Amino acid sequence: MSLRGKINFASLTDTGRVRDHNEDSIGSDPDLGLMVLADGMGGYNAGEVASGIAVQIVSELATEGANREERDDIDPHSGMMRQSIVLRDAVYRANKIIYQTAQSQTHCEGMGTTIVACMFYDNKVSIAHVGDSRAYRVRSGKFEQLTMDHSLLQELVDRGFYSAEEAQRSTNRNYVTRALGVEPTVEVEVREFDVLRDDVYLLCSDGLPDMVEDEDIHLTINTFNASLDVVGQQLVDLANDHGGRDNVSVMLAQVVDSFSARKNLLVKIAGLFRS
Repeated sequence: MSLRGKINFASLTDTGRVRDHNEDSIGSDPDLGLMVLADGMGGYNAGEVASGIAVQIVSELATEGANREERDDIDPHSGMMRQSIVLRDAVYRANKIIYQTAQSQTHCEGMGTTIVACMFYDNKVSIAHVGDSRAYRVRSGKFEQLTMDHSLLQELVDRGFYSAEEAQRSTNRNYVTRALGVEPTVEVEVREFDVLRDDVYLLCSDGLPDMVEDEDIHLTINTFNASLDVVGQQLVDLANDHGGRDNVSVMLAQVVDSFSARKNLLVKIAGLFRS
């Protein structure tokens, strides 16, 4: 079923104040409930090539896979929903294509990209990510980071060398330990969450949290949540007002109604008996 009217979406990407071009890429399918965000890296314009490939491949394969599979089927091997497997495999494929392109095209040598992608279905959301592009959620006034950065700084936090507050102020934030296209294979982290009405989900490149503290991101969402477009613009403006040292991209989803696949199935069955 289409998720239009069930979830509101908004997205925005900006070059920032310092960079001369934008290596972030974003893509979405509101009917499917799909959002994909990638933050590219590499010499010349290779970063935007890598992020563009990532968004295109993941969007195409996730759409094909989600339409092909049973919407509420569970993978017997992993115990994850099929949508999670579809999303994970799409990211695997994107990694392979970016790596092969980097190896075969001289001007793309060394390119890579982080990625964070989510798919909504049956009052759930699957989130797949590699690198330090993030997913957040606002629920009942609580602001929570749903992804854990694949970065050197996060490893130091995990080992107790930094507190979370110290890490937020660190200048060594951008050394990622995982990215698409760097190696022939990559480990994709996938998590599943139940979704509640009024939840707000935010995907962003590191250009936002590097410039804006979590408390200010949360305050901005709460203050302007009557319009996701305004929220997105305000977040980008904040990042730029604080220096805009990197490209910044934000994607937002606000749940306005239930989208249970089981309920939808029962409605269809009832319709058959009435006809």
